[in-house]
Amino acid sequence: MKKHFSLFIIGLICLVASCRQPGGQPPLAETGASVTVRYAKGFRIERHETYTAVEVVNPWDTTRLLQRYLLVERERPLPGSLPEGTILRTPLQNVAVYTSVHASIISLLGETGRITGVCEPQYVASLPVLEGVRAGRITDLGTATSPDVEKMMDIGTEYIIASPFQNSHYGQVEKLGIPIIEAADYMEAHPLGRAEWGRFYGLLFHQQALADSIFRETEANYLSLKALAETAPARPTVLSEKRYGSFWYVPAGESYIAHLFEDAGADYLFGDLPGQGSTPLAFETVLDRAIHADFWLIKYNQEEEMTYRDLRMEYAPYQHFDAYTKHAIYTCNTGKTPYYEESPIHPDYLLKDLIRLFHPGLLPGYTPRYYRKMF
Repeated sequence: MKKHFSLFIIGLICLVASCRQPGGQPPLAETGASVTVRYAKGFRIERHETYTAVEVVNPWDTTRLLQRYLLVERERPLPGSLPEGTILRTPLQNVAVYTSVHASIISLLGETGRITGVCEPQYVASLPVLEGVRAGRITDLGTATSPDVEKMMDIGTEYIIASPFQNSHYGQVEKLGIPIIEAADYMEAHPLGRAEWGRFYGLLFHQQALADSIFRETEANYLSLKALAETAPARPTVLSEKRYGSFWYVPAGESYIAHLFEDAGADYLFGDLPGQGSTPLAFETVLDRAIHADFWLIKYNQEEEMTYRDLRMEYAPYQHFDAYTKHAIYTCNTGKTPYYEESPIHPDYLLKDLIRLFHPGLLPGYTPRYYRKMF
């Protein structure tokens, strides 16, 4: 598997959805002068006269907080009385970023210059970030699972943006005392909820107006596409992904991908499974329910494009699915498309692809951005 480990783990655990539950965090506070957050369930914003509070909800115990961040403008003195929380001086600078997803979002906000270190830059899709690495302005910090602490200290890292997981910690980095911004956006079930986290990142870099504009455009496009899909005369059935190890991790009915299938005008064959994560199922169980699926969508990462022969060589029983025999499999090579980097902030791009696959007559002139018909 050549895709870097952190992105794969995010993608997989986004489905599996079992996660870190840090101790000692305060319970949720009563909402004060709150800013409307329309779709995201994982954070909320409260504006105060001298600071802005952003409360990141623990997605695995929603009665508690993962973190409370207190955003104070860098040029202002610290207020005399602040509630309990992690102080962030904004706009952030000297930021270390663990994932290519968040590096791309910061780049989209026009703030690549704030990044001084990234993990696994060889897998980053953002050209400004890659140029920064090549020019020596951005340091390669190694792997996201074990970043180079000494390099972080050498470059004067002030803040870290990382994705949290259940029952895992940040290792030696935690001993440095550097504030860690826990980006739990990947745990959002609704595609627009995940995209709305861009508004939080906009606050961090004083790009609120740009972030809000990007989100409003994304929301409008998404809802328009959803309305278009509702005009389709039929709803095909769809199967997602393939076996990994001994199990087939099937997205649950309230998951991110299940929402996308629904909004793209398809009937997801495992939409009745409870939860927002996924369920590991035996191959035979998946085959029994999805043998007659109209479409089968697979994501993978490899140098050469996946073929039917590759799939057969990997596991011969795949040939039993109708989608295999009828050549109705569509694939996304995440190593050659910016799927992971774009879809969190632009789910409208992914929704458009899915509508084109399921209902080609609705978007006759559109060439899919991520998916291709497998040959």
